[in-house]
Amino acid sequence: MIHSLAAAMSNQLQNTSSFNSGTWNFQDVRNSSPVRTSDMRPVVVSPWDIALCVTGTLIACENAIVIAILFYTPTLRAPMFVLIGSLALADLLAGLGLILNFIFTYMLNTEFVTLISVGLLIAAFSASVLNILAITVDRYLSLYNALTYHTERTVTFTYVMVILIWLVSIALGLLPLMGWNCLRDESTCSICRPVTKNNAVALAVTFLLIFALMMQLYLQICKIAFRHAQQIAVQHHFMAISTTKGVSTLSVILCTFALCWMPFAMYSIVADSTYPIIYTYATVLPATCSSVINPIIYAFRNPDIQKSLWLACCGCVPSNFSLRPRTSSDV
Repeated sequence: MIHSLAAAMSNQLQNTSSFNSGTWNFQDVRNSSPVRTSDMRPVVVSPWDIALCVTGTLIACENAIVIAILFYTPTLRAPMFVLIGSLALADLLAGLGLILNFIFTYMLNTEFVTLISVGLLIAAFSASVLNILAITVDRYLSLYNALTYHTERTVTFTYVMVILIWLVSIALGLLPLMGWNCLRDESTCSICRPVTKNNAVALAVTFLLIFALMMQLYLQICKIAFRHAQQIAVQHHFMAISTTKGVSTLSVILCTFALCWMPFAMYSIVADSTYPIIYTYATVLPATCSSVINPIIYAFRNPDIQKSLWLACCGCVPSNFSLRPRTSSDV
């Protein structure tokens, strides 16, 4: 979903500055040709770009820990952990993409590396959003088909879903390199150059459809959970508390996802490259923060991953730590 963020923003900021060395300087967004300054001067670094780079570093570190835990813990091979690992990989690539994008913008800003940066960020953030949708589907199936959830068929379905997610994401990431960009016609650029306005709108609308589907699935999850609570009369009080907690958790997850991505998606639809760049930064940064929050929501809250993390860091598990029964809200 997020494209060459820092590259597009920095190019526009450099239009108003005379400090430009070794980077592209677009004097006119609509009718311009890339030129280079002849003398060596300090490069002006946007604080927003620094914030995105720092966010990318945090994203990469968090998700590298998650991937390491899943890789070195053989017991974490259930379908939900496969999806968590796929999400962590997507967010890790997104974090690395933000870091590389910052380096490319201020040290090696050419059309080719810009398109490479675009492709990496599109693929990574698209995979992140699709993996969150896949986890939502997995939660729904774990309640709807509780008796057959851990069968081989479910495992196969999970791997097929992950493969499809990455194939779609890689295909989206390759589009800019295949000519779906506005490098030859600046007037068609979206808020994130070199992605065209039409492509940005298509991706934003797709996100809104994914969000609507997630809302529908979470509503079904809540209905199923409350029905299960009513069917178990003996444990009615316990289940009511557990179900209420689970619904609250799902509400937090859905609201967090919406708050991170909705501003950027809506702004991508209504705005274009002529809008003030400050608004783009203000919507992009919360969207990237989604990848900071994902490991906390989907990985570090899980008791199995918590146990593995304690063993990896301290070599032991606290005496007051107990593995409670796994539920859909743990994922």
